[in-house]
Amino acid sequence: MKYIHYIALTLVIVGALNWGLVGLFDFNIVTTLFGIHTILTRTVYVLIGLCGVWLISLYPRIDD
Repeated sequence: MKYIHYIALTLVIVGALNWGLVGLFDFNIVTTLFGIHTILTRTVYVLIGLCGVWLISLYPRIDD
């Protein structure tokens, strides 16, 4: 289970960095790598979104 958390966190960080690049430089690394409106691009976005939902479920487990 620990590895799933690391994978989810890594993908969410990649997504956050991508949005930072879009906001700052109008450069989308996902579409640059996989193309615009391709199934692979959609898959990457869906995976990042699912990882974000997964990480939301970890909030109750955070130790103070």
